[in-house]
Amino acid sequence: MSLSTTNNASGNNSKSKNVLKSPTSLLLITGTLIGFNFPLGKIAGEANVSPMIWALLVSVGVSSLILPSLALRKQLVIPKGKTLRYAIISSLISFVIPNLLLFSVIPHAGAGYTGLMFALSPVFTLALATLFKLKTPNFLGLVGIGIGLIGAIVVSITRAGSAEAPELIWIIAAILIPLTLACGNIYRTIDWPENALPDSLAFWSHGFAILVFIALLLATTGTVRISELAVIPWIAATQAVVAGLTFPVFFRLQQKGGPVLLSQIGYVAAAVGLLTATFILGERYSLFTWGGAGIIAIGIVITIISQRQKT
Repeated sequence: MSLSTTNNASGNNSKSKNVLKSPTSLLLITGTLIGFNFPLGKIAGEANVSPMIWALLVSVGVSSLILPSLALRKQLVIPKGKTLRYAIISSLISFVIPNLLLFSVIPHAGAGYTGLMFALSPVFTLALATLFKLKTPNFLGLVGIGIGLIGAIVVSITRAGSAEAPELIWIIAAILIPLTLACGNIYRTIDWPENALPDSLAFWSHGFAILVFIALLLATTGTVRISELAVIPWIAATQAVVAGLTFPVFFRLQQKGGPVLLSQIGYVAAAVGLLTATFILGERYSLFTWGGAGIIAIGIVITIISQRQKT
């Protein structure tokens, strides 16, 4: 192998590592991956896969893809003490409750609209971060959050007033999604175990989420109907892979960017969810809704500029 080839290979590896260290890159990658959950969740709902089974699939996908990596690196350690507490609590408020809400709401409110509700999570997170005296963005970052909020409000108003508006209960449930996400964002920051690895925390948090979902299914239906996934095997496989790719970068973003920056994946996910719902699922939204989405996009750009200034 020539010296130039070696230098190119090392340069490419360096760039890849830098991408996974940059909060801005992690924000865009994580938000994009989460955005694909919305159309996949709608397809599952239309195939009559129960929300709990689909939420279980997400956690199984994460644990299955992270497990080999942890085992090969000899980092698969049974959690104890603070790490055990962290895994249990974060599984409940970060994955079990939000995912049950998410996959229950999507069939009723649409993938695009539900995705846009994620755009409210930065505001809730910022309010809680201020309350707990955590690190908050600079002035430009706050402007980006504010503009994103205006866009989310525009979208919510236009969606609620449209002829295809879902029932009020589903609109309320959709609003609860960003609130629970904000609670999870703050908790994972203030209780992050010292020297804990992001991949390990992601694995054990979703591992405990799997146990909770199985217990809930057995308590409510008496069985775990995995056979429901056989109706859409390729969609189920895609969802598992997307989830498995999402949460290693999600926890890295939590560690490096803090709760408020992490919450802004909601803006990216909302934009991706709206686009995929429109062009893949054929959902239709008014020009005012698209205008609100455009305002959210401006908020994303300002957030990225703010983060680059801080860097």
